[in-house]
This record gives sequence, C-alpha cells and structure tokens, in this order.
Amino acid sequence: MSDDVRPGFVRVRLDLSYDGREFSGWARQTRGQRTVQGEIEDAIRTVTRSQDTYELTVAGRTDAGVHARGQVAHVDLPRELWDGQRDKLLRRLAGRLSHDVRVWKAEEAPAGFNARFSAIWRRYAYRVTDHPAGVDPLLRGHVLWHDWPLDVDAMNAAAERLLGEHDFAAYCKKREGATTIRTLRELRWERDTAGILTATVKADAFCHNMVRSLVGALLFVGDGHRPADWPAKVLAAGVRDSAVHVVRPHGLTLEEVGYPADELLAARNLEARNRRTLPARGAGAAGCC
Repeated sequence: MSDDVRPGFVRVRLDLSYDGREFSGWARQTRGQRTVQGEIEDAIRTVTRSQDTYELTVAGRTDAGVHARGQVAHVDLPRELWDGQRDKLLRRLAGRLSHDVRVWKAEEAPAGFNARFSAIWRRYAYRVTDHPAGVDPLLRGHVLWHDWPLDVDAMNAAAERLLGEHDFAAYCKKREGATTIRTLRELRWERDTAGILTATVKADAFCHNMVRSLVGALLFVGDGHRPADWPAKVLAAGVRDSAVHVVRPHGLTLEEVGYPADELLAARNLEARNRRTLPARGAGAAGCC
C-alpha cells in the first residue's frame, strides 16, 4: 500500500493533547458528536480559510472519555498553504480551539512518516486511588476510585505474566478483520506519596479496550478477589471472560508515542501494515502461563 504524499502537498506532524471528558472519542462521527478529530480538522479549515477539510491520521484512536498528553497525528496540506501558515499556525489554532484540546507542535514530517503506521510503541497511564474517602475532587476527571485496598506487589506479579507477544483476544473488543496479536513491552504499577496508583502500559499497539480490560483484571488481583495467575490464565484461554471488567475511561491517558529514527520510518510504515500471526509452538512448548 502506497503512502506517498501527493504532488504539491506536504505532510505535517502535529503533537497534541486533550482532556477527553467532553469528547465522544477521537474519530469524527457522522451524527455530529463532538470529537477531537472533528474539532482540530474544523479549526485547521477555519484558520487557514480553506474550502476543503484536510483529514487527520492519528497514532491511536482514543475512546470517549480517554485523555491524551502525547498524542501524534499527521495531515497533508497543500505546499502553498503550509508555506503561508507554518509560522503562525500554532497561535491561530490556540485562538480557535476549545481549551480542552491543544496543538503543541506543527512541523513538516520527515520522508516516510505516518503517525499511525510508523509508530513503534504507545505508552498509556491508568490512574487509580483506593483511598477510603475517594478521589481528590480536583483529580476526579482523571483518577478512578476503587473502593477496596489494593496490593501493588500482587498486581505487579500478575502483570509480569502478561508481558511479551500474545494474542490478547481475551482482553479486546473484537473487530472484524483485525488481529488481536500485540507485544506488551511494559505493564507495571507504582503508588505515589499521595496514594495514587499508576499503571504504565506500553505496547507496539493496542486493540480496542485492551488497556482498560487489563487494568480491570489486575484490580481484581490487587483487591484479593482473584489470584496472581488468573489474568494470565484468562489470556491463555483466548476468549472474553465476563469477570474481566472494562474499567471506566476517565482514568486512562495516552502519554507518549514512540517512532524510530527518520531513516527507518518508511520501513516501519510498511511492516506495521502486515497482518500478524504468532509463531507456531511445538508440542512440548510451554504456554504463556
């Protein structure tokens, strides 16, 4: 599949953040709901006085209510338009966009860059508190309250068994034609001095509801309702378990997207489009648990 920029156009990388509480997710929708993509595309059209809407491609589509601190997107703009706007685009967007979404950088992308397919990892954070009084009111839009005490060591012991390349079908909402094979690079919990627990979740990519489902399973381990080996057994079973709760979206934030060196962008772009399969296991090979 070719991803060449059309003649006369330039690919622009946008680095942005948003508070997801008032958005119906990232992707523009046909029924007029407020979305991050729609908001930014409309703002670009307005501030550049364009007749056309230039479509954004994003590193990872976030669901309704999910936040982003380090989201990345790209947009292909006519070269003449970009040359006339590049020095003032950020300030104009700041004046047009609502206060719950910001574009921090707008730069010409290197050759081969695709915000989605060139990415080699995404890092999310999910924040929870188990304080018996609940969540600090100033943090209520970004932290989940779990009303049972949580054992961080037990949660980390369970998380270690999920690392690596697996079919995460048991933790994903199935989408027709999409693979659920992912490489989970990092999954760990830390409790800060204020008592907030943060799960750092890093993978090459995520399927729908994957992070929130993993967090839901680990919370059940942390509060003693399930043993530490239970999340890995669910993973190995390969089917959704009704006991795995998809936690609420407001505790989730996309923190960062990673890309390779410029000279490797095009190769990564092509590699990421290939449908993934797991390597065959021999009869005596150990399972993931």
